[in-house]
Amino acid sequence: MGDDRPAWARRITAERAARDWSQRDAVKALRAHAPEELPADESMIRQWKRWEAGQAPNEFYRPLIAAVFGTVTHALFPAPGRRDGNREVLAASGMETFEIVSRLSRSDVDTATLDALRITTDRLCSEYPYMPSEQLLIEGRQWLRRVVELHSKSLTLAQHREVLNLSGWLALLVGCVEYDTGNRQAAEGTRQAALSLATESENGEIAGWAHEMRAWFALTTGDYRGVVAAAQAGAEVAAGHGVAVQLAGQEAKAWARLGDRRQVEVSLDKGRRLLEGMPTPGNLDNHFVVDPAKFDFYSMDCYRLVGEDRLARTLAEEVLRTGTDFDGTERSPMRNAEARVTLGVTAAREGDLDQAVIMGERALQGDRRSVPSLIMTSRELAAEMRRRYSSEPAAQDYLTHLRDLGGAAPGLLPQ
Repeated sequence: MGDDRPAWARRITAERAARDWSQRDAVKALRAHAPEELPADESMIRQWKRWEAGQAPNEFYRPLIAAVFGTVTHALFPAPGRRDGNREVLAASGMETFEIVSRLSRSDVDTATLDALRITTDRLCSEYPYMPSEQLLIEGRQWLRRVVELHSKSLTLAQHREVLNLSGWLALLVGCVEYDTGNRQAAEGTRQAALSLATESENGEIAGWAHEMRAWFALTTGDYRGVVAAAQAGAEVAAGHGVAVQLAGQEAKAWARLGDRRQVEVSLDKGRRLLEGMPTPGNLDNHFVVDPAKFDFYSMDCYRLVGEDRLARTLAEEVLRTGTDFDGTERSPMRNAEARVTLGVTAAREGDLDQAVIMGERALQGDRRSVPSLIMTSRELAAEMRRRYSSEPAAQDYLTHLRDLGGAAPGLLPQ
């Protein structure tokens, strides 16, 4: 018989079990986060049982439950978000690509054209998770070139700032895809261009993402102190923006790889508190939006690295659930791939080689992937394979497959 409870009810049960907590323990943790005195233990335990059975908590208890499990309210209890696709974008702009391009050839630029460009930019950033890298790179570069050419037009001061901002977002997107495909040199040049545009337009959010890209590049190449430096530099210019949460997440990942458990918790808690205080974004698909589910993804990576296998596995299963539609379509294939690596690592540590290989291979099979990030996490599974199963043919086959993938991003695989 299937479990027909809401996803949040199943999750809080799994989170509690991953910590070896009784329901009384969970209530005790809840009290530690409550701003006021809660009812007596027996009453709260009955309430907790009702929550795990599927009775929704009220607005007072939801953020407390999220804090108990180190996440944010809308990761546990999602708010409805706007999901923009091509049809919605075209309907909003009222223009096909041909008309937008035609308008760009005029000597001046009107508000409608800039609105259409803004919507097009949002569409491209929203297609980052699933559009094939080669196609997105071509389209991103084409639109970046078109927008940059607007600087030669007759623009008002406000229009000039808007064009700088659109150029900055497109440069960020192109740089990310360049790095995904292993072109680190091009990606760094594009990142620096985005930072320059952000400086000229005084846009702290774009500048923050440019620093976040620097942190990501450093993370995937093993420069963990560089990650911390980039994250802290980005936080200084991006206060109040969602990217500050991602910067805290990158910093936590670096501390995890440096083996500093205390700093991992400090960074994760900093990011959690920032995100809890922000409104839920309108378009959760946009790559440069930090949605609540993304925070669980950061935590999953950190818990895997510090050896909290049960917590890492619980979060990996949550990442897969939220990153997959009911029909099995993966809307977050890159996050899902890293979640499968996490499940592979925890299976390997528990002595289940077959499951470890299955999860490891599935992670490598996606059409849309960030090669440097995937190799970074997969090499952790490779290390477990070498340590525990070096003589097993199945493990050798996986290691060979991973080494072949490493050819697309040389220098990232351990010897």
